[in-house]
Amino acid sequence: MNTLASRKKTGRRHPLASAALLIIGLVAAGGASAAVGTVANAQPAQSSPHAQQLTEQDGAELFRANCASCHGMNAEGTEHGTSLIGVGAASVDFQVMTGRMPMAFQGPQALQREPQFTQEQSDAMGDWIASLAPGPERPAEEWLDTSQVTDEELAEGGALFRINCAMCHNVAGAGGALTEGKFAPHLRDIDAAHIYEAMQTGPQNMPVFNDNNISPEQKRQIIAYLHYLDENPSVGGFDLGALGPVSEGLFIWIFGLGGLVGVAVWLTSRPN
Repeated sequence: MNTLASRKKTGRRHPLASAALLIIGLVAAGGASAAVGTVANAQPAQSSPHAQQLTEQDGAELFRANCASCHGMNAEGTEHGTSLIGVGAASVDFQVMTGRMPMAFQGPQALQREPQFTQEQSDAMGDWIASLAPGPERPAEEWLDTSQVTDEELAEGGALFRINCAMCHNVAGAGGALTEGKFAPHLRDIDAAHIYEAMQTGPQNMPVFNDNNISPEQKRQIIAYLHYLDENPSVGGFDLGALGPVSEGLFIWIFGLGGLVGVAVWLTSRPN
């Protein structure tokens, strides 16, 4: 009692009081910072109508702020990234709007993820890249509209896909492994423009299929076939992972033939 009374008289604080005040101050500062950050992050969404008025110069500024560390201030390339002079607006739209660029980390190939830019920002950067040198342009809408594709054209698209694409992407568009940690991605639920642009520009490990190799009409047929696979993922029943005849053959040998052997053993083991 005497000790408590002496503390009250001298006005001394508890040893943990300073630590408690420090924690309260940090929590308050963190909450204020989070609130300011939320407001700051919300501002670009409010200014989205202005994003439709982006120019080539806006695209150049976006590029230099986000891409120049690898590709150079004027897209001339560096030791960390290739030159983009002559790749065209189609390549920019594919790489940016599939989220492959900017790369999340260095690796055998860029991985698809959520895009970091809006379509308007991507178009502005593509227009600036296209102004540096001629290159593949973004596809016209007429080559992306598959609503008028006939059954015969759809079958032709399937044949073209199997001849030119299935060796890497699998006959069902399920993707496949390549060398040195690379892979051909699956082609399910892909935007028509990105399919067309991939054939035009040959991103990463993919060869270029220009209009002399595969005409715009044929590209539209391939797009129609891939969209048909989206709606009919396995027309023959259980697809066994869409890995091809090897997996199906193993299934028959292991389960089909194994089941027959098991039935035969069971029948012969029964007493007469």
